[in-house]
Amino acid sequence: MVEKRIQPLARDAMAYVLAGGRGSRLKELTDRRAKPAVYFGGKARIIDFALSNALNSGIRRIGVATQYKAHSLIRHMQRGWNFFRPERNESFDILPASQRVSETQWYEGTADAVYQNIDIIEDYGVEYMVILAGDHVYKMDYEWMLQQHVDSGADVTIGCLEVPRMEAVGFGVMHVDQKDNIIAFVEKPADPPAIPDKPDFALASMGIYVFHTKFLLDALRRDAADPNSSRDFGKDIIPYIVQHGKAVAHRFAKSCVRSDFEHEPYWRDVGTIDAYWQANIDLTAIVPELDIYDKSWPIWTYAEITPPAKFVHDDEDRRGSATSSVVSGDCIISGASLNKSLLFTGVRANSFSKLEGAVILPNVKIGRRAQLKNVVIDHGVVIPEGLVVGEDPELDAKRFRRSEGGICLITQPMIDKLDI
Repeated sequence: MVEKRIQPLARDAMAYVLAGGRGSRLKELTDRRAKPAVYFGGKARIIDFALSNALNSGIRRIGVATQYKAHSLIRHMQRGWNFFRPERNESFDILPASQRVSETQWYEGTADAVYQNIDIIEDYGVEYMVILAGDHVYKMDYEWMLQQHVDSGADVTIGCLEVPRMEAVGFGVMHVDQKDNIIAFVEKPADPPAIPDKPDFALASMGIYVFHTKFLLDALRRDAADPNSSRDFGKDIIPYIVQHGKAVAHRFAKSCVRSDFEHEPYWRDVGTIDAYWQANIDLTAIVPELDIYDKSWPIWTYAEITPPAKFVHDDEDRRGSATSSVVSGDCIISGASLNKSLLFTGVRANSFSKLEGAVILPNVKIGRRAQLKNVVIDHGVVIPEGLVVGEDPELDAKRFRRSEGGICLITQPMIDKLDI
């Protein structure tokens, strides 16, 4: 790995986060909010990982393009990311689709979401652009990727995961040579091309791109003038550069941030109910694969002011207790028992209720004697007394959203339809 320069390249870069997608595979969790605004890990939102990576990498100019049901996302960023100061050459721009190019045109694709804000980007005069997806969970120092981009002389550098070859069929896959120059970009191939030095693995795109700013803006203008383009980085911009320029793969393992407790590079697309549940429940392990307690690489978020969590009652069958669980501030565990569960802020779990494998979003109220196993409960839901979930798969599927992996997503409209 090359030595870091005295003057970090990140100081002359802008991070541009694409956060307009719904994330429809999360079903009702994204009925009221975009996927990047979905809660994660007890305190944060999914977008906080991309934003924290940029900030911790030394990038001080950040833009976030929003579109689908953006109010929750925008409110979160206004509350939690309002500490950037122009007098320190810092900026944080929220960029909703606002028909800047045409009175009839919203963001038509990921590339168009950048193209429509070219004037804002040019005003900052940054040398490099780091294009990020706002809906993945990982820790990464983008400075290493910027250095590789400059040292290799690439037109675009693409962040890539090493994944088992036949698991790459659902990704955009990079066919690379011995020096990680990209020969071809293949979208969801049936037979993914192998990495030359690791024949059992393939390089899957992370949706992270580094460009020199001028090159990117020229590419976006060319693409915008093409009537046949779908205005998308993965479908249009990147394949064109692979064919006509120099595209280089950056392996995530080179820039993944790991504490002493993290042994493997951690990256998750929490885009399905099962993946979302699993990634949150993983945090309850004694040594989680993702260390959110690493103070050297903090995950910044809206620091809500709350009282501490509280556990009350100590009778034989009515004891406020939690094992292998994550419990956030302002939670009151009142004679309830938790096992391998993750509770966000402001949850109330009442007497004799039992939670196992439960991911409970903020301000949920759980009634007495409720028995909940392998569930995701949306923000603000009131669980009625005596509700049992996780014992009868057929009944659960009739009443709630039950995933292929057997996880039940519960929302307030589903509760309101129950005949109790």
